[in-house]
Amino acid sequence: MTIRIKDVVRAVDAGSVMELLPGRPRVLALGEPTHGEDALLGLRNELFRQLVEQEGYRTIAIESDCLMGLVVDDYVTSGTGALDEVVERGFSHGWGAFAANRELVCWMREYNDGRPVSERLRFAGFDGPLEISGAASPRQALTALHGYLAARVAPDLLPCAAEALDRLLGADDRWTHPAVMMDPARSVGRSAEAGELLLLADDLVALLDAETPHLIAATSRDDWDRARLQGRTATGLLRYHYWLAGTSPGRMTRLLGQRDRMMADNLLALAERGPVLVFAHNSHLQRHKSTMRMWDQPLLGWWSAGALVSARLGEKYAFLATALGTIRHQGVDTPSPDTVEGVLYAPPQDPCLIGGPRLAGLLGDKVPPARVSPWFGYSPFDPAHLEGTDGVLFVGDVPERRGTAPLPSEAERGK
Repeated sequence: MTIRIKDVVRAVDAGSVMELLPGRPRVLALGEPTHGEDALLGLRNELFRQLVEQEGYRTIAIESDCLMGLVVDDYVTSGTGALDEVVERGFSHGWGAFAANRELVCWMREYNDGRPVSERLRFAGFDGPLEISGAASPRQALTALHGYLAARVAPDLLPCAAEALDRLLGADDRWTHPAVMMDPARSVGRSAEAGELLLLADDLVALLDAETPHLIAATSRDDWDRARLQGRTATGLLRYHYWLAGTSPGRMTRLLGQRDRMMADNLLALAERGPVLVFAHNSHLQRHKSTMRMWDQPLLGWWSAGALVSARLGEKYAFLATALGTIRHQGVDTPSPDTVEGVLYAPPQDPCLIGGPRLAGLLGDKVPPARVSPWFGYSPFDPAHLEGTDGVLFVGDVPERRGTAPLPSEAERGK
């Protein structure tokens, strides 16, 4: 496939990104097709820095545990904690081991130093405290929400005492046993106790909503936002555990969908506060339906967080997908010239950026074949959905990582 691509690709910078969009989106999402590559994380850092400084974005959200992310947010906004401990305790999935994530935290802290509160950057994890291989106990989120309310509303408004929650929760290892993913019978997610906890969690969230004016006045909007996060996380985890205990053919689809629903709810809440930059796997941010094959399961399909947020925000959501040429240290060699990656592999500049609809127009009516990856950890770009992608950021050759800790497998992370 011979296409004159050099006249339409652009350098990767904030100005080129904004030229692709009708206006500044409330949520601007940058996807990656594989996790943990320094070249991609470094490119993210530079692009996000420019978008913060030139376009006024004030929240950076990444695919990491939303509750752990509060540790990083406290550090970048007020200097709470020591950097080493913050990156160790503030990231899930092992992301704290990557130099570029540490550099992002340091830059955000330096940017905020001396600035008024209204101009400070905020950090957020927007993933739930869960993985495809398991999920956290709802204890942390549920007890934090109860504690926030118990200290500020009349006792007779609470649906239960803290002791009742503790009794119903039981030992945390009942919720987190590693065998649960493959053996639903080991899950407590459909026990009588779990059902009662979900009703109580819903009641606590309803009380939080009903007392909003009082709670914001008595504490702060930030404290109230955190309580809302605890409530979303508690109910989301309890629903996730419910499906962990299921045995229907749709079990894995519901688990994947529940995870992305939690992600979407977190992104929408962040967007209420102000413009958000998001970084995660392409499959969590794309507008079209995500698919995945796991173990001996048939092909699974679910709506990603990006699809859910886009449906709510319309043009206020934008998605840039990242595509790659080679990752030779993982066995991903030069792409076939008839694939999207092959068309972009020898541009006049690397990395480069091109609008998705513009690239679709250049490719014409015939959709190019999808690239097939020899490595499970890399998901090639899906050429059938260029029209739903605002831009494609292309990196030709991804060099080997800078000696970080080994990544968990893609199956363990569930992308």
